[in-house]
Amino acid sequence: MRVRKLMVLLLGLVLLLAACSGGSDNPSSGTQEAVESGTNSSTENETSKGTDETENSGGDEVYRTPEMDFDLGGKTIKIVSWWDMTIPEDTPDNIQRKKNLEDLMQKHNFKVEYVAIDYGEYQEKVTASLLAGEPVGDIVRLGKTYTVPTLVKQDLLWPIDEYTKNPVAFNQKVTNEYYTYEDRGYGFTENQANLVQGIFYNRTLMNQLGLKPLQEYVNEDNWNWETFIKVAKEANKDTNNDGKLDTWGLANSSLMDHALYSNNTGLTKEDKQNLEDPATLDALHFISRIATEKLARPTEGGDWTEPGQFFRQGNTLMYAGALHELSGMQTDMPDYDIGFVPFPKGPNATEYHSAEALFQALTIPKAVENPEQLLYIWEKINDIESVYDYPDQASYETLFSSEDDLNNAKMVAPNMIILDHNTFPNLKYYDFVGELNEGISVSTVVEKYKSTFQAAIDEVYGP
Repeated sequence: MRVRKLMVLLLGLVLLLAACSGGSDNPSSGTQEAVESGTNSSTENETSKGTDETENSGGDEVYRTPEMDFDLGGKTIKIVSWWDMTIPEDTPDNIQRKKNLEDLMQKHNFKVEYVAIDYGEYQEKVTASLLAGEPVGDIVRLGKTYTVPTLVKQDLLWPIDEYTKNPVAFNQKVTNEYYTYEDRGYGFTENQANLVQGIFYNRTLMNQLGLKPLQEYVNEDNWNWETFIKVAKEANKDTNNDGKLDTWGLANSSLMDHALYSNNTGLTKEDKQNLEDPATLDALHFISRIATEKLARPTEGGDWTEPGQFFRQGNTLMYAGALHELSGMQTDMPDYDIGFVPFPKGPNATEYHSAEALFQALTIPKAVENPEQLLYIWEKINDIESVYDYPDQASYETLFSSEDDLNNAKMVAPNMIILDHNTFPNLKYYDFVGELNEGISVSTVVEKYKSTFQAAIDEVYGP
């Protein structure tokens, strides 16, 4: 795998030196969603080939926006996020993107400024600028939880789905599924990768305890909630016979989001509470079972980082988390072999899933003129022929030493679900989860909170 990666990178550099560019393969962005540029107001919006253009590349038809001719008069385009989105020159793909941007800046006479605003003040500052009609930038990253429907309903953002049809330059799911309102898409990104969540496990401890390898359950298509509970119980052991557990099967005592996405469901569905949906009820019963059967390692009074700290101690088999945590665990656990499997499937799921509960994407404020020019430039920056075979390949091959672990991440990534319950400030999510974790029956908790959930949703969506 390492040799192959080196050959791919060398090939990419050769292609760049030969000044070859363009193509139809899906790009990947390494480890972060960063690569951009945009444009905005100004002069004419001419096209040289009409309104549609479809190219056949490598046997696959890919839509590409026809060439446009416009001069932005030296305008500086501001691209805003809570990190610096300057295109790095760390991969062959990003080197090509950077070159594309430089060519476009010369052709269309514009500059780019990347603005990074501290995350702690980001939502308040950016939202206030939109409401005042003076947006902080021309392309602005926004969290879905406070954007859809709240800002979209106020006509503060452009619907952009008609300009993002190129599947090489734009992630189609983001615009057409994840970031939509009333059948229009408002968010976009060039990043084709998704957040990967699942189960990290201590392969060294697993072998020491003589447990069946977790990968075998995946290979048998038998990695589900029941086998997960079985494994957790098997790892809860008193290995020194002092009457107390000294190894544990599960670090996380609260798994609500994981239970929901692994059963292909959510607590809310658009403008309705979804607590009484059969798949949601299954997930709630799973959470209740973890609590009542005391499967997880008991808390020692720590904060939200406690499960990760438990796992790092080397005496806890499984930890449910996200892929961006893995490098830190590897650094902190040099004497342990860490594996990765998907979060087990619930009874309503036919494939393994991942999820994002704080989804974000790029948007264009309504106060910005000519969004079609912004999206055109964004498309032309990112319409490259990637040297990688799949999104985040370079990152995966750096993180994973096991082919099984890497393939598990690849299997999960395309099946990301967006959980929207954080959209509703008065949902009382943590109270709801807390009562389930205390062992209060599912039926009692659902009956108590279903009207509270719906009222919180109505506050945001309106009558």
